[in-house]
Amino acid sequence: MRKTSAVLASLSLAALALTGCTATAPSDGASCEREADAKSIQDAVTIEGDLGTAPEVTVYSPLTLEDSAIANVIVGDGRTVVNGQQALTVELSIFSGETGEKVYATAYDEANGQVSNADYWATQSPGLEKAFECVTEGSRIIAGLTPDDFGVEALAGLGLSDDDNMVFVIDVLDVFLSKAEGAHQFNDASGMPTVVRAPDGTPGVIIPDNDAPAEQVEQTLIKGDGEEVAADQIPLVNVTAVNWDDKSVVTSTWGQGPTGDLASTAPTVAEALVGQTVGSQILVVTPGAEGAGAVAYVVDILGAVTAPTQ
Repeated sequence: MRKTSAVLASLSLAALALTGCTATAPSDGASCEREADAKSIQDAVTIEGDLGTAPEVTVYSPLTLEDSAIANVIVGDGRTVVNGQQALTVELSIFSGETGEKVYATAYDEANGQVSNADYWATQSPGLEKAFECVTEGSRIIAGLTPDDFGVEALAGLGLSDDDNMVFVIDVLDVFLSKAEGAHQFNDASGMPTVVRAPDGTPGVIIPDNDAPAEQVEQTLIKGDGEEVAADQIPLVNVTAVNWDDKSVVTSTWGQGPTGDLASTAPTVAEALVGQTVGSQILVVTPGAEGAGAVAYVVDILGAVTAPTQ
């Protein structure tokens, strides 16, 4: 996967700007079938330009679509998108089917790349959900969306007529891991939580009946083979935190989208990830302090990004 530079905004995955977007683990290896060969849109548009650069697009307007249509222009050989929360770096341009004019484009600037996910783009235009299904890193997609699938409010926001069909050219530049991936590790420490995993990677944390450790304890449960997380990087993670005393889930990002805010919410846990490899799953138990109980964190390291220089 390529490395990008961008500016870090926030990592709630609404539209996430990152610096040094470094996805450093192998493909998820998910089996996924993609249908994206619609002639109705392929024959209506010509596209020139390299992946990751602003394309030169000609729309044979006025474009009329009975149904939304998706086609692959370039099929990448990178990691596959397996769910809507999986973090992506994309650049895209939108054109009016009525006039052929460009009405919106991302920056196409490696210094300001945006990390988002398919769920975010689907909230902007519902028809984009299908466009990202099973797409692979390194792909260029063309999507023609009917007014209903683009969104009537979105059309109005762009000052377009409510019957305009929209054309998207989408470059999928980076696809992050969707879950920890690597070699399972043996840990012989007694009195520590047990972690089980659903097929999609969602962890279940079983807290033992003994007291929590008096000091922070860390275990590597899965050892990824990506690059090590550096001290000046921000880990992109999925995390589940469970209260030791009452065994309740304190927080979980699974089903919502990865976070890069661990340094703010659990700084000692974030520190424990430095030197760990992308693709790893780490168990961190923090002791109780200042009236708060001990907490067990299960952290999947999905990528690492470099914080911007202020």
